[in-house]
Amino acid sequence: MSSTARRYRPPAPLGGRPGARRAVRRRNLTALAFLAPALVILGLFVAWPMLSALRLSFTDASGFGREEFVGLDNYVTVFTDPDVRDAMLNTLWYTVLFTPSAVVVALLLALALNNPKLPFRAFFRTALFLPFVVSLAVAALAWSYLIDPHVGLLNHWLSGAGIRLGNVLEDPVLAMPAVALVAVWKNFGFYFVIFLAGLQDIPGSLYEAARVDGAGPWMRFTNVTIPLLSNTLAFVLIFAMIAALQAFDQIYVMTGGGPYGRTQTIVMEIYQSGFRRLEIGFASALSYVLLAVTLVLSIVQFVFFGRREKDSG
Repeated sequence: MSSTARRYRPPAPLGGRPGARRAVRRRNLTALAFLAPALVILGLFVAWPMLSALRLSFTDASGFGREEFVGLDNYVTVFTDPDVRDAMLNTLWYTVLFTPSAVVVALLLALALNNPKLPFRAFFRTALFLPFVVSLAVAALAWSYLIDPHVGLLNHWLSGAGIRLGNVLEDPVLAMPAVALVAVWKNFGFYFVIFLAGLQDIPGSLYEAARVDGAGPWMRFTNVTIPLLSNTLAFVLIFAMIAALQAFDQIYVMTGGGPYGRTQTIVMEIYQSGFRRLEIGFASALSYVLLAVTLVLSIVQFVFFGRREKDSG
């Protein structure tokens, strides 16, 4: 073996050099310095309150006086209390009313406004998205006046056609559809934008090929649009269901949970238990049950998209 070969040493890995290690450490410290303010805020206003609520869920805390450890009693009450059961059923009914309506309206409008030949398309897109910018509480207040039986414009217009709705917010049957309608009006613009982005990712050549093969609008929709939009559709459905489980703002403003508890959702029950009846321990337990349901939906979404990406890969 030559002396040149004996003297040859392979270069050390980049991470093993002292200078490289210092550079990596410096980059990590720089990244941590930029992340530190956000991490501190998340720790103070998200992580710490969640841990405190978890601790309180095992006590009989009321916000005053001493707290006594009660174990799983609050969680047992969550699944046995008839008021909580009714709130869960009301939340389920609200989810059934809100989720399909918001998704279908958003999808139909996205299909209509995805046509490049449509005049004033940019104006309509902006106008449809604007309700999402409005606060839900403000939208609920405006709709309360709009459907008011005495001064509301909706009843005034319908009365010209001989239709009188009355006070729908005090009707046990119509109150929940009314508050769901407000949520649909407020949120469909967000889902509309997501659907529009998904539709624009579908190659136009696929529609041309389907048209050449003699496929009509319905066949193109069911065999091209829906399969290629399935990921977007699943995302919007799960996102809308999670939003429905957290319904509170418009219900608080429009009905306060009435009439006769027909619009009392889980979040309304949490609010009234914690801030009106001062049953903070019970409200914390109910909050964590709602968190668990939301987490399950998020996991379903994660697994679905992970499987779709693996299949497509």
